Order: sequence, then C-alpha cells, then structure tokens
Amino acid sequence: MSPTSSLFSPHAPRRLLPLLLPLRLSSSAAAAAPAMPRRRDRTQPPPQEWKPKAAEGASSSSTTASAAAEIAAPVERLTLASPAAARAGTGAAQLWVPRGYSTSTTNASVASSPSSSSSVADAGHGVDSVKLSKIIKGAPDFAVDNNTFIEAKIRATFYPKFENEKSDQETHKVFNDAAPPNIAIIFMCQVTLKHSGSLFMYAGHLGGAYAKNSFGNVYTAVGVFVLGRLFREAWGKDAAKMQAEFNDFLEKNHICISMELVTAVLGDHGQRPKDDYVVITAVTELGHGKPKFYSTAEGIYSRDPYCGRKSATSFFAAYDALCEEGTATPVCKALDEIADISVPGSKDHVKVQGEILEGLVARIVSRESSSQMEEVLRNFPQPMLDSVDSDLGPSLRDICAANRSDEKQQIKALLENVGASMCPDHSDWFGNNGLDGQSRNADRSVVTKFLQAHPTDYATKKLQEMIRLMKQRHFPATFKCYWNYHKIDSLSNDNLYYKMVIHVHSDSVFRRYQQEMRRNQGLWPLYRGFFIDVNLFKKNNKKAAELSKDGDTLLKNINGALDSSSSAVDGLADEDSNLMVKLKFLTYKIRTFLIRNGLSTLFKDGPSAYRTYYLRQMKNWGTSAGKQKELSKMLDEWAVYIRRKYGNKSLSSSTYLSEAEPFLEQYAKRSPANQALIGAAGNLVQTENFLAILDSERDEEGDLQSERGAAPSSPTSAPVDVVPKAEGLIVFFPGKIENMCGTTKAAAVPVIPDSEGTDSNPFSLEALAVFMFRVLQRVNHPGNLDKTSPNAGYVLLMFYHLYDGKSRREFENELYERFGSVVKMPLLKSDRTPLPGDVKGILDEGISLFRLHQSRHGRAEPSKGSYANEWAQWEQRLRKTLFGHADYLNSIQVPFDFAVKEVLEQLKAVAKGDLKTPDTVKRKFGNIIFAAVRLTPSDILGVLQKVGERNTEVNSFINGIKLEDSLNKAHVTLAHKRAHGVAAVASYGIHQNQQVPVTFNALYYSEKMAALEVQLGTVNGEQINSRNEWPHSTLWTAPGVAPKEANTLPQLASEGKAKRVPIDPPITISGVVDFY
Repeated sequence: MSPTSSLFSPHAPRRLLPLLLPLRLSSSAAAAAPAMPRRRDRTQPPPQEWKPKAAEGASSSSTTASAAAEIAAPVERLTLASPAAARAGTGAAQLWVPRGYSTSTTNASVASSPSSSSSVADAGHGVDSVKLSKIIKGAPDFAVDNNTFIEAKIRATFYPKFENEKSDQETHKVFNDAAPPNIAIIFMCQVTLKHSGSLFMYAGHLGGAYAKNSFGNVYTAVGVFVLGRLFREAWGKDAAKMQAEFNDFLEKNHICISMELVTAVLGDHGQRPKDDYVVITAVTELGHGKPKFYSTAEGIYSRDPYCGRKSATSFFAAYDALCEEGTATPVCKALDEIADISVPGSKDHVKVQGEILEGLVARIVSRESSSQMEEVLRNFPQPMLDSVDSDLGPSLRDICAANRSDEKQQIKALLENVGASMCPDHSDWFGNNGLDGQSRNADRSVVTKFLQAHPTDYATKKLQEMIRLMKQRHFPATFKCYWNYHKIDSLSNDNLYYKMVIHVHSDSVFRRYQQEMRRNQGLWPLYRGFFIDVNLFKKNNKKAAELSKDGDTLLKNINGALDSSSSAVDGLADEDSNLMVKLKFLTYKIRTFLIRNGLSTLFKDGPSAYRTYYLRQMKNWGTSAGKQKELSKMLDEWAVYIRRKYGNKSLSSSTYLSEAEPFLEQYAKRSPANQALIGAAGNLVQTENFLAILDSERDEEGDLQSERGAAPSSPTSAPVDVVPKAEGLIVFFPGKIENMCGTTKAAAVPVIPDSEGTDSNPFSLEALAVFMFRVLQRVNHPGNLDKTSPNAGYVLLMFYHLYDGKSRREFENELYERFGSVVKMPLLKSDRTPLPGDVKGILDEGISLFRLHQSRHGRAEPSKGSYANEWAQWEQRLRKTLFGHADYLNSIQVPFDFAVKEVLEQLKAVAKGDLKTPDTVKRKFGNIIFAAVRLTPSDILGVLQKVGERNTEVNSFINGIKLEDSLNKAHVTLAHKRAHGVAAVASYGIHQNQQVPVTFNALYYSEKMAALEVQLGTVNGEQINSRNEWPHSTLWTAPGVAPKEANTLPQLASEGKAKRVPIDPPITISGVVDFY
C-alpha cells in the first residue's frame, strides 16, 4: 500500500491532523513520547504527544494485547485499499463495506483518472431536460398504492440534544445520577473543549455537505472549502489524491463526519477566531440499522480528558472553580493536571481561536477506550506536516473578500478554489441540467407518501415510526423535502429521489421526544442535524409481491434482533449522548447571552428592560452575588455606550463584536478585577472586508436562535426565615414579583395548586381540566375570562404553557430557591378515578393545536390565525365535553373550605418562620475558593471545654473572648485556589460530602487569634492531607486581623509570642469534606 493510499491505515498512518483536538486520557501504562510535528507557523508544539500520569502498577502484557486486538478491528475497518490493491483483489479483508451499498471503483488518483472529477458533475445530462421537467411537475400526482415502496437512508446526523437546558448545578446532578454506581471500575469520564463555531457535517461529495438544518448554501460551501484546505495542510502535494480517496471512503462505507466549523466569515459567536478551521466532533456510521457513533479510540477525533470516577468529580470541582473566570489557558492547565493522560491536539485553541473558551463537554464512556486509545497513540504518532513549504492557495478570507457581489458568487468561488477532487459536483448549490437551486423544493405531499408506502428495510421502518409519532404529537418540527440532484439521471415517473431535512424548531421537542422514548423503548433517537435520502418507487405486481414478502421477512427477523441487542452491541459508544452535558464559561456567556442576545431587548425596550433581562439570566445561571454586581456595573455602562453611539438603530448580532470587543478591552484595562471579569480582550479580527454574504432573514446553522431564550433554570436566592411585621408579606400566584419585594422589603410567598404534574409540566391534565371547568362556570369576571369568553380554553392553555418544559420538582425547587417557601393549595382528591378518555382527548387536541398556532403565529389571538376555524370548533367541543363530565370534575376536587383552611395554616407557618424549606439538591457554585473539612461548632466547643477543664488559663481565655457566642462555623483548609491551584482544590472532589476523622493535638492562642492544630484521618482507606504547611482550624481572630494570619501561630509560639497547649490524649471528632 502506498504512503498516500489510506486515511486510516495502520500501516501508513496518514492523518486528518488539522481535525484533531487535544486529547486527555486516563491510563495505567506509560509509553515513550514520540516527537511532535512542526507546525506551519514554524513553532514547536509541546514536547510530549501524550502525557501519562504515574501508574500505580504496570499493566500486564495480556491487557495490552487485548486492548490492541480490540482496537485492531475498527482501525482495519477504516482502511482504504489503494487502487492497485483493489484491482488485484488484495486488501479486501481490511475494507468493510456495508451490505447493499454501492462500491464505486472510481480511481482515487485524480491525476491518473481525470474523469473521476467530472463524472459526478456531468450527472443528469443523460436525462432530457424537457422530460425531466415533466417528471418533476407530475410528481405531486404520484399515487401511493400497494405496489409503492419507500427506501430511506440517513445521510448525515449528529448526537441528540445535549443536556444543557438546565443550570450547571443541575447538569452536574444529571451526570452523576446517570453514571452507574461502579463507574470507577467500568466507565470513565471524557471531557472535551467546546470550540465556538457552527455544526458542519460531511458525508462525501455524493453524500453531501450539511449545516444544522440546511444544505446547498454559503454555510456548507465554507465548510467544504475549509475541510479541503486542511487536506492541503496535512498532505501537501498529495492532497488532491487524498481528498478523492477520502470522499470515496465515506461513500462506500456510508459514514458522516460531524465537525465544529470555526470561522470569522459566518458571523460572530464568543470571539472571532484568528484562523478558519474545523475540528471533528463525531464520526457516525450510517448503515441499515441505527446510526453508530464511533468511540474516540475508533475515530480519534476530539480533545478528551479521560478519567475514572475520581477524576470525574475533580473535573466538576475544577469547573465550579473556573466557570466564572475561566479562559483557555488556565482551563487547559487545570485539565492537564487532573487528567491521567494528556494529548495536545494539532489545533491549539489559544493560537487559532483565542482565550475566550465557550465551554466543556463531558460524557460517560467505557473504560476499555482508555487502553485502546493508548495503543492507537503509540502505534500512530503524529507525523510531520507536509505543507510547511507548500502553496496552499488563497485563504477563505481572501476568497470572500475578492467576491463581494452576492452569495452565489462567493459560493462558486469557494467551490472552484477547493478543487474538483474535493467537490466535483456543485448541484446541491446550483442545481443540475437546467434546474437551478430554487427548483429543488419538492411538494409537501412527499412526507405523506413517505408514511404511506411500504418500507423496504428496517431503517426505513424506524424512520417512518419516528416521523409519524412527531406528526401525531404535533411537535414543532418540519420535514422539508427537496429533489436529490445527485440522482437526477435515475429519475422516472415511478422512481423519485428526494432529500428530507428534519428541522426541529424548539429544544423542548428533544425533551418531549425523550419522554416518548421512555414509553416506547423501540423508538430511534431524535438527532440534531438530521438528513435523509429518500427513494419513492413502484414495482410491477410480481416484483412488488416479492419485495413485500422479502421486506416482511426482513423486518420480522431484525425487528426484535436489533432492538433487543442494541444495548449490548452499541453500548456507551452509541448511547453516550444520553450521558452528555455541556458546561459553558461566564466569559463566553457575557459576550453571547448577555451582550449579543440582549441587543434586541436593549434597542427595542430600553435599558431598564435590558437590565431585567440580564439579571434574570444571571439568576438562572446561579451566578455568584459578587459577579452579578460586577457584571451589572459593566453591562449598564455598555448599554449607555452603545445606545449613545447607535441611537435607535440596533447593532447587528452577526457583527456585534466590532463594537463589543473594543468596549470590553477598554473596560478590562481599568483594573485587574475588570480584567478577570472580561477574561480576555483585544486583538480584534476585522471582518468587514471578508464577511460572507448571508440572507439576513436566515439562520441556517441555528445556533443564534436556539441560544436565545434557552436560558437554564435554577436561580438562587436566600430563604426567608421570619417575616418582620414592618416589612410585610405578599401572597401571590407565580409571576414577576421579585422586583416588588426588593423595593418594598416585603417577603413573597408563592401559592400554587398541589398537583403531581407531568414530565414536562408542573400541572397535571386533571388540574387543567378542573381549571377550565371552573372558568367556564363563572360570570362577570373583571378580565372577561368567564363563560362568555369565546377563547377561554385558549387562554387557559396559554397559562398552562407558561411552565412548559419543567417537571413538578424543577418548578417547586425554583420557587423554593427564589422565595424560600411555597404554599400548596389542595386541589384534587388523592383517591380520584382516572381522567375520562374523551376529556383527556379534548385536552390533548387543544395542546397540539396550541403548539401549532404558537409555532406559526406566536401570541396572536386564535381568531386571527390560520387555525381560526379549528379553534372555534375546539372551543365548542371543549365546553360540551367538560359539562358532559360535570359530575366527575366536581367529584375529584377537594372541598373549597378545606383548601382555604390549609392555605391559611401554611401562611401562618411561613409568617412565623416555622415552615421548613426542603433541600432542593442544588448548591451555589462558581465562586469556589478552597476545599476544606467542615466542622460542627458544638463539637469544637466540646473539645475546648475539655481542654479548659484541665487548664485554667485556657478556660479564662475562652471565656474572655466569648468564643461560645462568636464561633458560628469552623473548618480545616485543605487547599486554596490561589495558593495551591485549581487542580489541587479539585482533587478533593471525590471525597466531597464524605466524613473524615479530625484529631486535635494542640491549642494555639495569642492576644489576636486562636487555632487548633489538627491531624486528618482517612476516607475509604485513603489518607486526607491538607496542602497547608500547618493543618489547623482557626477559632477566633481579633477585629482587624485576617483569618489567614493564624498560619503564623506556630512561629509566634516558638518566639514566645503565643502559647501552645498540648491536648493529651488527642481528641477526635468527625468532619465533612466540602468546597467553599
């Protein structure tokens, strides 16, 4: 096999080096570090390719051999045979080709086979344009009958929605709850840097290039160009051959590669990158079954610190310590120290993007992947780059700057510059055979026919099942269909080819779909970036009968087999998206969420509304009080600055950094505190001359829309213990009341109906039915929400959806944290019978209609939208159904007087401070400064009492400083962030909330301070040591004396300036490891 004949060959490890991100692994084995390649900027990267930590014991040879054997199969499966080997019939054992897929024999060498570059581009010319036009125009009349079949193949997809819609505290809990209890033995935590860019998926020149919800536009053209240019960086003069071979491999094996497209030409995210590049985030095999996402060892594609349970908890602790001030350099430094093995990637975040780091992605993977990855890293070291002295041609920014007339001109220039070996077919962008890109839209009936036709295989059946359910539930999603121009020469009246795009409009759909998956475990996941090739065709009666019979047999054989074995076969490599969380840094969120996403509010509604917006966001994130104060000052100044400069003309969100970055840079220069708040600023990349020309009404990638309004939930607030009479008590039903309480010093007490709720709403359908029933009986309501209102049902549904997306627990926890107490009003009897079927049916119908209306018309009145007739009919049937079950609805309610009595009793308890706030299993974070062992003051006082009984001077000292009144809390510092580093603090994460023995050996005291000398014990057999030179617990300091001064007590005692009183025998109590 020639050196350039394979992308993934174990014999010739040519590479997609520019696509790699730094990698971190856990391991028990060490290996010699091979030399790193010299970068194009002539700088030498770090001296080690991967960094193993000291192992507790050497791994056995059998373990290594086993790991090598396990990794051999996926590596060999990714091998591409050279053209000569293919013709000779050699290398076939190394090339895995899914059954049923075409195995093209196109020569990978563009130079030796010129036709390979143009054959695809010329596709479609064999079909007469007039005939083709007739086929397309007649497609809506295609009738589905018993001889009609459908074949669907997923062409591109990414992981299901990340777990990032909750606050960071909640995602920690989701991660820990999802992880198996024996995770340290079986599973590991994998952490990846989140580069700030756009989702880009590539399935080869025939499979297509895709953005998040679209294809055939400037987003995908930019992606293809950047990917192609990286081949030139990696392979130099051999890039064209490798590009063609790469495309052929993806097509033969039906593989899609997902990437983060990081570029300055497509609009602003958190920081304009210094260079344009892509990094691989997923490699997906799209066979006849469910998509298989390769593990890191199989794909080698991302920056992943692997770690066991110990490092996983340390990781979360490190994130908590850095989340409000972390930038790329300190974050990577901390991860390097925490991870067991560290591998820097070929794209350094600081060099190519900058210091502003969007976040981290954490997921659970199998422990075997560690040994597999070590084997890969040893066998396939990073080689030298071939392009150091190569002419790479014009850059992305050069091309965009030179082609400014319109979007099509830019697309054409990009595709022509990337070359025919990378992109020989431009039909997705410009059409084919006289049909332009605008003619590619297919009629809406395609989806209906897709669901009606006979499926030819298992994948098609499962996709029909998914789409049918989404349509039945009226999920806010569209199924857009386009003509597949790659198949234009195969079109006939009875053989139609389409591309289907599944576009999910709301993040809540992913949560609701997951609920459906829990009820029906045979459902396939709903992925992000979902593109399907569809073939709708007919066969004659005989062929149709044979195909139908074969299809039924196939479905029966695989229907149970694949689903029943999927958990064993796929494992975490396929299902790890369910254990994947995304955690963002405040320095990034300042720019995107608080500045960029707040622009519309600032310019439309003014500074006051903008202040309400950003305060709400920070509360939702659980931002520390200190940072909230600092940010409020900075954002208020930003609002005045940008409004003064732009007046009433809003700043564009796609170029907002042109104004925000200089402002932040100047603000950061004022003080070190401001610099820490901003993170990094300056060196702004000017994009005005090369920004891609985009349709202003389109956000094809989707990040901007989804990030806005996707605020996490779980604000924090101190609970109210007792309500002073002078400050008052406001009793309210949930709404915006916090500002009123802040200005009047009143305590707010939310009153909510007691209800079990659902997975996605804090109120049950029974509660909704009762509320509607009550409204439809009342008269003369001041707001006209009574029996005379023609839209009463719609209004109640609007109220019901105010809390959509939150479970009952999440809803109550948020109220407890914001207000300190909750009063629950009894509503439904516990022994009630289930909701009648027709009542549930009318409510489900109304909910679905509301979501359709909201998706299309927003908050417009129902009578003014396209569903006006449906609303009118539903309102009438609602009344008929509810009043038809009046006896049932009356019988399930608790008596009104009982409800009033219960509410009054709870209000009295709140006013007296007797109502205990439950533990919401959340904590404040983001301002972790140190790790410590928490001690109970009463235990400390007990120790001192015993010492005082033996020593009268100690007794007099303790009584003199009135320690019993002043000692409210005590701890033993283990590590401090500023003195010992983030990693040192985070290393205690595995022991958090664990009890540890604390032994007191001596008491030190002087006129200005007092402390107990301590010796710490073990937790689960592991010794707990303090990083302080002198482990102690500070008891008291005089006014004006900082607690850290207690560290000098041993020195003062040696100088006779303090006293040391031994405690003999030593006294031991119990403490708890925690963070502060």
